[in-house]
Amino acid sequence: MLVLVAPGQGAQTPGFLTDWLALPGAADRVAAWSDAIGLDLAHYGTKADADEIRDTSVAQPLLVAAGILSAAALGDIADLAPGAVAGHSVGEFTAAAFAGVLDDTAAVSLVRRRGLAMAEAAAVTETGMSALLGGDPEVSVAHLEKLGLTPANMNGAGQIVAAGTMEQLAALSEDKPEGVRKVVALKVAGAFHTQHMAPAVDKLAQAAKTLTPADPKVTYVSNKDGQAVASGAEVLERLVGQVANPVRWDRCMETFQELGVTALIEVCPGGTLTGLAKRALPGVKTLALKSPADLDAARELVAEHAQQA
Repeated sequence: MLVLVAPGQGAQTPGFLTDWLALPGAADRVAAWSDAIGLDLAHYGTKADADEIRDTSVAQPLLVAAGILSAAALGDIADLAPGAVAGHSVGEFTAAAFAGVLDDTAAVSLVRRRGLAMAEAAAVTETGMSALLGGDPEVSVAHLEKLGLTPANMNGAGQIVAAGTMEQLAALSEDKPEGVRKVVALKVAGAFHTQHMAPAVDKLAQAAKTLTPADPKVTYVSNKDGQAVASGAEVLERLVGQVANPVRWDRCMETFQELGVTALIEVCPGGTLTGLAKRALPGVKTLALKSPADLDAARELVAEHAQQA
């Protein structure tokens, strides 16, 4: 069974969209999305520097656009026939497009509103996120709570992401939980998936009211609890609420395993989620779409999966 996944914020790097835009029809699609949201996605995906694409209001629609574009280059979702789709944080919007809950333009447009609302919320207090590598999850979570931090991403495979004020994160760097090898600051502009993002939830909820979601055409696995969600309305409701709730990617991977995953493809800019899967899902074949050069190998993996089915 193939699972198609989409990465979250922090996966972007300068120029990562350049080669994808050279594919037939890609530049036109991105131009149409850019017009719809009032943001030059092609510029930010090809010419902008790391600081520019770190901006939450830019990074989020850029990531969703890249994910949709790279999946389309791989093939029609109906032909790929994934057994499940999921996304990490903002990647959930990409997955919602894969599942047919939102059309591509609606997904990019709503996530632009999300990014703007989260950037506004993040500007109130200087906050950020840091990844903890290694250690026991229970010990780490208790330590984070003692420092006033939130375990915003429970990523599995020995990785937790803490979120909070810069002062709290500095204290974490000086006082790591027992067993944690390293604390790594992430390339994000706020404490996402925490109470700091509560103001953004209300604004996103208002924007979501203008949409009519469809029920998922393939199994959609939610960050909230790792459960499959069959209602489009509930998917949309969860997309709104997840802005201020922790990401349970560990539970998403548990669900993949329960569903019988044999292969996992991560859309552009892939790498993060395949890395987690290699450690948490032994025996599952993984592939990250980093550039169009990866498409042939990805198609082979899809074909292999289809033969197994």
